[in-house]
Parts: sequence; C-alpha cells; structure tokens
Amino acid sequence: MATNATYIAASPDNVWKVLADPGGYAHWVVGSSRTRRVKGRWPNRGSIFGHVQGVGPIGLQDTTEVVHSQRPGRLVLEIRVRPFLVGRVELRLEPHGQGTWLTMTEHQFGGLVGRPLGPLAEPALLVRNIESLRRLRRMAEKGQTR
Repeated sequence: MATNATYIAASPDNVWKVLADPGGYAHWVVGSSRTRRVKGRWPNRGSIFGHVQGVGPIGLQDTTEVVHSQRPGRLVLEIRVRPFLVGRVELRLEPHGQGTWLTMTEHQFGGLVGRPLGPLAEPALLVRNIESLRRLRRMAEKGQTR
C-alpha cells in the first residue's frame, strides 16, 4: 500500500471539481493517456469511466469505478489495467487553513502484477503518485479540470 499526501492551495470544493471531471484524469494521473466513455453520473457510487493506459499507439483500455463518494471529503476508486493490475485508490480531502490537505492511498490487489508484486510495487507507486498529486494540485490551484 502506498500513501502520499500534499497541501493544495485551493478549497476542498475546488479540488473536488478536478476529481469530479472524468475527462481530467488523463491530465493528472501518470500513465493515463485518454478518458473514453462515462457510464452513470461521475463521481456517484457505481459510475464508471473507460480509460486508456499507456503511451502513443500502445495502450490498454480498461475502466475505473467509484466504490465510495462523499463530496467533498472522500472518493474511493477501483482501478483496472487488466490483465496487469486491479487496485483501489482512496482520495481524502481535509480542509486545512485556506486550502486542502489531500491524502492518496493506493493498494494493488489483483492482476498479474498487482497480486504477486503488491508490496514490492510500493516504491514505484509512491514515486508515480507524487507526480500525479503534483499535477492534480496544479490543476486545482489554477481552477482547471482539464
């Protein structure tokens, strides 16, 4: 399990706006290159968006589903890049002064890589999620969702 946290100089509502736009995930999630279709009202529980993971013409198509949604404090997602991994990402937003303290916890529990290498993948997840949170922070502070 990998846990990263960052301070964002934007309100929890403004950070939530970034999380509430499925099209924005390709802009802040490292490794995601495109958001495809959305089923349901994102980010309501049970809603799903299709995404492409990879670079250029090489990419895997799969989905991300909302497991829990509590605006603007907590979002839990099941992420899939099958056959390689299935995991859960929890994003917690806490008011902190004029901004938000955002904690991201990722746990891989399935797939060819996620199941056998779960604990061994933690250092790579930590590094990747530092960059993902940096991108998300920049978008929220600028008021951008994409």
